Amino acid sequence: CSPWFSLQAVRLSPAGRGRMRRVTPSEEDPDLAAILTVVDRFFAAFTSGPGVEERLDALRAVMLPEAVVVRTCGLPPAVYDVEGFIAPRRALLTDGSLTDFSEHATGGRVDRFGDIAHWFGGYSKDGRFHGEPYPGAGMKSIQLVRTAAGWRVSAAAWDDVREGLRLEDRVETETGR
Repeated sequence: CSPWFSLQAVRLSPAGRGRMRRVTPSEEDPDLAAILTVVDRFFAAFTSGPGVEERLDALRAVMLPEAVVVRTCGLPPAVYDVEGFIAPRRALLTDGSLTDFSEHATGGRVDRFGDIAHWFGGYSKDGRFHGEPYPGAGMKSIQLVRTAAGWRVSAAAWDDVREGLRLEDRVETETGR
């Protein structure tokens, strides 16, 4: 049973003409299942405790070697390559400063066309940083491409909730172009 109960996949209708067809995750769709597995692994990597090394290795395995990850969070964007993204998180998750930590999606949306896909959704995180409660939430954007080895993350970006920015401030716009 997947936690993606509110997720919808969107793809062009067979008739084309720019119309979209919405499908739910319960429909038989191996691409959607594979994409959600990658998204699950992305979030699962950020869990402290036993198995952290394996989860971080699994994260690396679902990312293109050239993938880019960007943190915004009200600061100048910080751009990471795969190793530059994983290394500081590995340190935080293994050195005892971040404990009882986990991060998970709270719902999202997948848009897909051919060999490209995009997951956009909310997430929450919770744990203890230097013994103090460390809650949080925000939105992530994960772009994926289909490779010979399966769906892989080509880019990801996130922004956290903070003073002046709430999850309710999310804007979704269908532009028609």
